[in-house]
Amino acid sequence: MIYTVTFNPALDYVVRVDKFVAGAVNRTVAENIYYGGKGINVSAVLANLGYPSVALGFVAGFTGDEIERGVKTLGFSSDFIRVKKGMSRINVKLKSDQESEINGMGPKITEEDVEALFAKLEKLVPGDVLVLSGSIPAALDSRIYEEILASMEGKGIRAAVDAEKELLLNVLKYHPFLIKPNNHELGEMFGTVLKSEEEIVSHAKRLQQLGARNVLVSMAGDGSLLVTEEGEVHHMGVAQGTIKNSVGAGDSMVAGFLAGFLENGDYTHALRLGTAAGGATAFSDGLGTKDEIWRLYRLLG
Repeated sequence: MIYTVTFNPALDYVVRVDKFVAGAVNRTVAENIYYGGKGINVSAVLANLGYPSVALGFVAGFTGDEIERGVKTLGFSSDFIRVKKGMSRINVKLKSDQESEINGMGPKITEEDVEALFAKLEKLVPGDVLVLSGSIPAALDSRIYEEILASMEGKGIRAAVDAEKELLLNVLKYHPFLIKPNNHELGEMFGTVLKSEEEIVSHAKRLQQLGARNVLVSMAGDGSLLVTEEGEVHHMGVAQGTIKNSVGAGDSMVAGFLAGFLENGDYTHALRLGTAAGGATAFSDGLGTKDEIWRLYRLLG
């Protein structure tokens, strides 16, 4: 089974305004509510590709009730921990001539809540996949990624981690199966700007020396590349389309890669499906659908 962890899931209220004017009454021309959170995005795209998963994390209040209800409509299961204080976030995302966001705080997560999460993680068995992605709420210890992966050591669990800089660097000693920085994040980890594909490959291999097994690097308009634990370098061009949405594209790439790898263990297929999934989301108002993912997959061949 695949498990995804979203520490601070949210309801994303996305509104479009033709031309936003500060200090005035603005009327929307479109509005949608999405069930937000990087792990939730991964689970949703996995479901679109036919792979079941269980979403873990913390929810609270009436917004938490809606998140629990809503993820069922996305085709996957959840086993969230109910937090007593506060409420799950509502994030307002304004799309106009410029994009702006107002993100909520989320509930107050206690030590008891964290212990409940670890109790659920203890039930994972060899062959399971655990996806950790996104930032860590202020209510949690910044070392929680490390603590989770430390608890998984020696259990035969494949961990995929999609996080920024220190969060990612600090877990490499636990040998995650997959990490997914973009080329800018990869450079920031080493205090430099990567200007060529050769430099990107070299620094991805440095992450492997620190413990990562497979390093998937997204490079925006330049496509993506994968450095495998066998030392192979796989390249993939970019999917072609009109970008409508940047939210969830990286999560979709992780989901597509995992689905492709679990299907047959072929890294080229996994990279191609991951690239197609990321593109399908970028070219859609929401997350990429199965039909759109496979359409782009065929075009990448």
